[in-house]
Amino acid sequence: MTARAGSGTSTLRRLARVGFLLVALGFGAWVVVGQWDEIRAGFARLSWASLALSLVAVLAALCGGMMTWRALLADLGSPLPLRAGARVFFVGQLGKYIPGSLWPVIAQMEMGRELGVPRSRSAAAFFLTLPVQLGSGLVVSGVALLAALPGSVAPYAWVFLLIPVLAVAFEPRVINAVLGFGLRKLRREPLERPLTRRGMLTALGWALLGWIAYGLHLAVIVHDLGSSGFSAVLFSIGAFALSWCLGIMTFVVPAGAGVREVAMVAVLAPVLDQGSAIAAALCSRVVIILGDLLCAGLAGLAARRAEGSRKDHASGKAV
Repeated sequence: MTARAGSGTSTLRRLARVGFLLVALGFGAWVVVGQWDEIRAGFARLSWASLALSLVAVLAALCGGMMTWRALLADLGSPLPLRAGARVFFVGQLGKYIPGSLWPVIAQMEMGRELGVPRSRSAAAFFLTLPVQLGSGLVVSGVALLAALPGSVAPYAWVFLLIPVLAVAFEPRVINAVLGFGLRKLRREPLERPLTRRGMLTALGWALLGWIAYGLHLAVIVHDLGSSGFSAVLFSIGAFALSWCLGIMTFVVPAGAGVREVAMVAVLAPVLDQGSAIAAALCSRVVIILGDLLCAGLAGLAARRAEGSRKDHASGKAV
């Protein structure tokens, strides 16, 4: 009876996971199909080599985001193996294409629980990742834009007022106090291990590398659309980080859809004409969607192979 119940639960979890993936993929396709003519025109202006380089940079950036989250989760007491952590993070992140802000964390909580990670710890790592990405992204965008084209920062000066606030929030004592207060209000058990300064700095380091990789992916696209040189690379890093941060602040649309593109077109105005800026924003969106799908698929396959190897090893020992 217990075995049957366990098998039924496993089947339900598998079906729920498949349903989650199908819904996420549907919304991701909807984002692309809605602007297909403009996207196709933009891709027609890019070379295959540029698209390949841009995708490689996106994959590196997504891995940086995963390592940011994994560093925070490990510091809180749940170090996950690389393959298992990648599967939880990348598959869960597909939930950002579904309207609403909670789908990724719900998916990560459920998949993490199967690996022994308490739900509260998964939720804490997820919600800590957002301010780490936002704060590091604002720093990167401010420095890069000022270095490349100082006047381009002026229209967005109000955004950078958040940096001092986030700097205070990065202090582990502050974060631990806020987490403890929130868990008490939710009547949940407190976290077993507080966040440390070393863990926060490690997460920030990975986040910074991720932003640089994202900027390089945009720089490759911008190069084909008419703006090249070292200053264009710096500007692309700052422009992408700033537009992404504006998208992070918008939780009601799938993955900031539309908000990030509008912001990117505006930020790119000093280096590209409007048509080229729109093409850059839309092509960037599609390359990132493709990167999300590749990372989720590869991470899931790698984790499944690792699990199969462990089972084969265990059965060999039993024999």
